[in-house]
Amino acid sequence: MYAIVETGGKQYQVSEGVKVRVDHLKTPIGNLIEIKEVKMVQNEESILIGEVLKNAKVEALVLNHPKGKKIIAFKYKRRKDYRRKVGHRQLYTELLVKKITY
Repeated sequence: MYAIVETGGKQYQVSEGVKVRVDHLKTPIGNLIEIKEVKMVQNEESILIGEVLKNAKVEALVLNHPKGKKIIAFKYKRRKDYRRKVGHRQLYTELLVKKITY
């Protein structure tokens, strides 16, 4: 069984016991969170979408808050002594999916 959930403006396919890395959530490590934006659930018999899933939720445990790979943005203008270098590391939250209910 798996579900399609939405968090942070993105959709993820999750199933029980699987780790997933989503955009940063301000939840302490070790807490359980509920994701109520369930778009689809596929179980052994059928696929459920739409109004049937208004009470569906996915429970997940927050494992970690890792940072992504460093991205370097560099811009310059030739012959003008103008250089700008900026680095960015995206924050993520690693979740362990415990239970899918619908």
